[in-house]
Amino acid sequence: MRRLPPRPLAVLATAGLLASAIAGCGTESGAPGGLSAPGATSGTIRAQKVMQLTRTHEETGMTLLEGPAFHPDGGLFVVDVTAPPGKPKVLRVDVRRKTVRAVHTDGRGAYTSAQFSPYDGRLYLTDYAHGEIVSLAQDGGDPRTFFTGEVDGARMNPDDIAFDEEGHLYISDSRGLSEGAAHGRVVRIDRDGGKATVLADSLAATNGVSFDEAYRGLWISELTENRISYLRLGEGGEVTSRHTAIRVDGGIAQTDSIAVDADGNLYQGLHGRPAIVVYDRHGERLATVEVPARAEGLDSATNVAITPGGTKAYMTVSGPGGGYLYTFDALGKGTRQSNGG
Repeated sequence: MRRLPPRPLAVLATAGLLASAIAGCGTESGAPGGLSAPGATSGTIRAQKVMQLTRTHEETGMTLLEGPAFHPDGGLFVVDVTAPPGKPKVLRVDVRRKTVRAVHTDGRGAYTSAQFSPYDGRLYLTDYAHGEIVSLAQDGGDPRTFFTGEVDGARMNPDDIAFDEEGHLYISDSRGLSEGAAHGRVVRIDRDGGKATVLADSLAATNGVSFDEAYRGLWISELTENRISYLRLGEGGEVTSRHTAIRVDGGIAQTDSIAVDADGNLYQGLHGRPAIVVYDRHGERLATVEVPARAEGLDSATNVAITPGGTKAYMTVSGPGGGYLYTFDALGKGTRQSNGG
């Protein structure tokens, strides 16, 4: 659980947002940028600032950007996990004009990811605090509760979403994070919301989830073990095998969300350090994307989205200094799975 000072901790708890503050977050606050990249053989990619999207909220003492996802028309949607009631919780960014506007807010949601469905085109959000999946129209209106309730006798703490080609949802359920117990799961929800199935359990705070480039399996990050596991899937979407694929040497940082490019490379976000680590499908570390050392007050780079069909990538970077969007050139082209979470 991320260590928060008493006042923000009390405010978050009162607002029902305490759980959201730890979604996508590690057990300790990290240091600002300027750390050297672990692994002497990996290259370094320097990210460049695009713009500031949010400031630290007085009510919660935090801002935490997550879930970058490209709209079909090119707009980039992001969520602010710790935005208080009434403040923008879903934002739309025009990366060319460097403008941002609010598209959704409400009085209770603590949204940790956003993804557009290939089935109905709506924007799906994970509400970590209330164990729900909410969907919006593409303009941010018409909010609907897509899924709520228990799955196999336990309510979810849904963190990230991956859609298969038919529009079924695969959810990283980060149960056990606050207790430090391996109760995490991967849950499949049919595209009509009528059936939820646990595909994998006993995971260590499941966080990132993304299909590989061929939709043959799922990459999932386990935050409290700093590892990436691979779930191979059968034709019906069932898990046929599971193994630890990559062990991330994160130091004080922990594994957050995952995106995958057209070449099968993994972009692993970090909480506790404003950086993204890039691996190939065989687990070789290819590069570390770094925020410039002069950027102060930033302690996480939770997520990334790569422009569909292009290589321009945008990462969400947050900390006491605010919530920012940074950009870099990805190693491969963007696809649907290149929207992290």
